[in-house]
Amino acid sequence: MRLVLTGSTVLLTGASAGIGNEMARLLGPKVARLILVARRVDKLAELKTELQTKNPSLRVDLEPCDLSDLAAVTALCDKLEPENIDVLINNAGVGDLGLFERCDLEKQLFMIRLNCESLVILCRRMLPGMVARRRGGILNIASGFGLAVTPGMAGYIGSKHFVTGFTDSLRMEMSGTGVIVTQSCPGPVRSEFADNIGNFTGQDAPGIVEIAALTCAKQSLAAFERGRAMVIPGFVIWLVMLFNAASPRWLIRLVMGPIGKALRRKQLAAKP
Repeated sequence: MRLVLTGSTVLLTGASAGIGNEMARLLGPKVARLILVARRVDKLAELKTELQTKNPSLRVDLEPCDLSDLAAVTALCDKLEPENIDVLINNAGVGDLGLFERCDLEKQLFMIRLNCESLVILCRRMLPGMVARRRGGILNIASGFGLAVTPGMAGYIGSKHFVTGFTDSLRMEMSGTGVIVTQSCPGPVRSEFADNIGNFTGQDAPGIVEIAALTCAKQSLAAFERGRAMVIPGFVIWLVMLFNAASPRWLIRLVMGPIGKALRRKQLAAKP
């Protein structure tokens, strides 16, 4: 079953930068209406001008919202009339890097609210209308870390494991309803996300595994339109995830243990 985006109304979160920004540009020529959600209204306004200059018939609505504020998310859903939303793309997310016992607890809770709880609210509010119409779809931008484990990102990885499990289970529930549920699990993407995680290591992701935001957006949307359950954008990270899936958990722990020790030494040296 394929997803038809032409003429649809799409709600896209995290549209002010990175993957969401590129998705909006790709969706513009196809859809009838884009509802763009992010905290930075100035960035959304710039994007709206760009999209409507290229596609004058496109309706673009801006909804500034802090998606970590669950009351604000609920109010947004009330305002949007969920029964009129054809497609939901949950792209907004944030990460954190460091030893868990030294983390900023409020940042961790902010991350969980944004990555998990707001996503659940949006899915719950938008789905009934899609099921009633027997068409539509949800694309959740998860992470390759939702399929793996590694030291230094316990809270983030836990949040993305939630998204991958939730999305797969939701897809099974939607079987036979006409509603498509897809998740994208990218590895490192060149975007503001990498700048915001608090990288104290001084090392960037290896260039061989990193992909552009546009590449991620293209491959994610293409898989969504084809009705696929999951896509891992980028060939190299796809191979890494294939190896990860074939590796027993005890072996992963064995390999990652020394990495965890090295990370601890580095963080203690950077943040005494």
